[in-house]
Formats: sequence, C-alpha cells, structure tokens
Amino acid sequence: MRHFFLFVTIILSITTSAQKKEISQARSDIKSRSNLEQAETSMRNLLKDSVNRQNIRIYETLANAVSAQYEVANEKLYLKEGYDTVAFFNTAHKMFIAYESLDSIDALPDKKGRIKPKYRKKNAEYLDKYRRNLYNGGLFFINKKNYESAYKLMDSYLDCAQQPLFEANKYINDDQLASSAAFWTVVSGYKLNRPDSALKYHELALSNRNYRRRALQYLSDIYLIKGDTAKYIETLNLGFKENKKSKFFFLRLMDYYNGKNQLDKAMAIVDTALISDKDNVLFLFAKSNILLNMGSYQECVTVCDTILKKNNSFPDVYYNAGVSYLNLAIDLEKTTISKRKNRTQIIDYYKKSLPYMEKYREMCPNEKDKWAPSLYNIYLKLNMGRQFDEMNSILQNIHGKK
Repeated sequence: MRHFFLFVTIILSITTSAQKKEISQARSDIKSRSNLEQAETSMRNLLKDSVNRQNIRIYETLANAVSAQYEVANEKLYLKEGYDTVAFFNTAHKMFIAYESLDSIDALPDKKGRIKPKYRKKNAEYLDKYRRNLYNGGLFFINKKNYESAYKLMDSYLDCAQQPLFEANKYINDDQLASSAAFWTVVSGYKLNRPDSALKYHELALSNRNYRRRALQYLSDIYLIKGDTAKYIETLNLGFKENKKSKFFFLRLMDYYNGKNQLDKAMAIVDTALISDKDNVLFLFAKSNILLNMGSYQECVTVCDTILKKNNSFPDVYYNAGVSYLNLAIDLEKTTISKRKNRTQIIDYYKKSLPYMEKYREMCPNEKDKWAPSLYNIYLKLNMGRQFDEMNSILQNIHGKK
C-alpha cells in the first residue's frame, strides 16, 4: 500500500510539474505576444481535466491569452492593417466568455464561506471598454445574414447585465443599446427558427420605439411557429391597435377571423381600420368580403361600388358585387311568395349581376371555376341562348377535365 501511495504521489508531482510548465510557457507567450492561439489551446486542454476545473491560474491565463489576441487584432484594425473582421468579433465574444468563466471561479467562497473576488473590479473595467464591440459585431453579422453569430454576440452583449462580473456597471439601467440588441436577437432567433431563443429578450425588444412595430410582426410569426394561437392573435391585435394602417396586422387578422368564421370580430377590425382611413381600398374590399360572407348582399354591392369609383382595376370587387346580386336573386326565388309576383325583381337582380360578372371574366379569364357557373345561371335566367350555350360548353370541359 505504501508503494502505491508513493507511486500516486510521484505521478501527481510529475503532472503538477508539467501543468506549471504549460502555464509558465503560456504566460511567457502572452507577454511576448507570440503563439497566442497555442497558449489559448494549451489552457483549454488543461481545463478538460476535471482536476483543473477550479484552478484559477489556468482561467486567468486563458483569459489573458484571448484578450491578447483581441488587442493585437484591435490594433491592426485601428492601423487599418489587414485582419479578418469575422475573427475579430468572434475573438471579442471569446474574450468576454473567458473572463466571465474566470470570475465564476474567482467568486467561489473560501474555507470560511467568504466571497471576495480578487480580479472582478479590474476585469470589469477592462471589458467595459470593449463591450460595445459585441453589439457592433452583432450588427456586422446581421448585415452578413449570419444569424447564428449575430445572435451569439447580441446575446452575450445583453447577458453582461446579468453577470456578477459587471454588477458595478449597472448595465440594466444605463445601457441605451440594450433594446436594440434585444430586437436583433428576436430577428436572429426567428431567422434560425428557434422560437425560444427569439423570445428570450422580447419584452426588452418591445421597449424600443423605433423597432416596436417590426418586433411585433416577428413575434406574431414566432408564436405561430410555436403553435401558440392565443399569443399569435393577441400580438396581432396589439400590433393593429398601434398601427391601424399596417397591412401586416390587418391582413393576418382578416385571414384568421374569416377562416374561423368569426365574422363579427373581423368586421370590428375593418370598421376600426376604416375610422383611421375611410378611403382605404384594401379595408373597403375586406369589408365587402365580410358582408358577402354574412349574407348582407345589398351592403356588399354598395361597398363594391364605392371601391370601383376610387379604383376600377380590382377584379375581385366585380366578382363580389356580381355574386351578391346573384345571391339576392336566388334567395328571392326560394321565398314562399309567388315567384310570378317577384319575377320582375328577380330578373332585375340577374341583370344587375351580369355586367359585374362579365367584367370579372374579362379581367380573369383563367378563373373559369368562379365565373362560369355564375354566368351559366345568369344567361339561363335571362334567356341569353348563344351565351348560355357557350357557358354550357365551358362547364362541360371543366367537369370533363376534373
């Protein structure tokens, strides 16, 4: 047994000696600004051994090796010498992570349970000068559409406010760029299809007035990806409330409420939108769709005519008006009152439907499934033989293809 302990002691002594030699060599390289990447790799390899996980000298040397790389790169950029911008910003990120890891070891309680970080104040003051480059790096990667790296740097920038290392800096209260950084984490998280990452700082992102509308747009889509319908609609309604002329929020609310046949809610959105812009053709067209679906055909025609006076280039407006008159005629035909008594009115509705539907056909010749059945009924009721025969032939071809 004694020989065994002696053997272990010798092994530990050799290991410790080799470790000290590695640390010494790394520190020498850092001092001379040479082999800095090798010094970093050497320290990271030492930390892979669980025995070294609380060795503060290794963490300190690692942080100094990375910061030396950053300072060399920063100097080259300042002097406008050739240097890889991507590597520069990634090194900035590595530097902050390295110092934060050092601080976590530095802040471990001593044997008496006391926490007295030795390096915190100095390191926080040192890093504060360079923190802005995490944000700048994030923007750089956003412009390059490298959203993985963009998120990483913006997240690190914001995370500083939560790190004990920077508690004296009061970043939460003093930082004016935080809400912008938060917005870009929303964008990057969305682009990466990582909803939870996108939502990490979403409340802070919404506090930025310049980006709030866009943040709400991204957030609504993020909730849709997550399958959180309640938050999706809540976000769209909030976005619409604050941006009543925005097509984004309006159209998505229309799609949802119409799809769910919640026509009263859809109409409430349309009426609110029209208060802010009563002549908006998009809002008016949406109202005509809702009125058509609600069976308010005469009102639908009135709205359609209002739109056409402003802009007669929307084929679906002609279709809505034509279908409305057609449905008025069909509904009247179904009443228990004598058809003969109502015949004049019925024929009048078919006649009024005709020009709208023919105009729709002219503007959308390929939409045969929509205009052919309608025109078939109109030509039949109005005894328009030649046109009826043509429409009958078109319908037979459609059904034959199907």
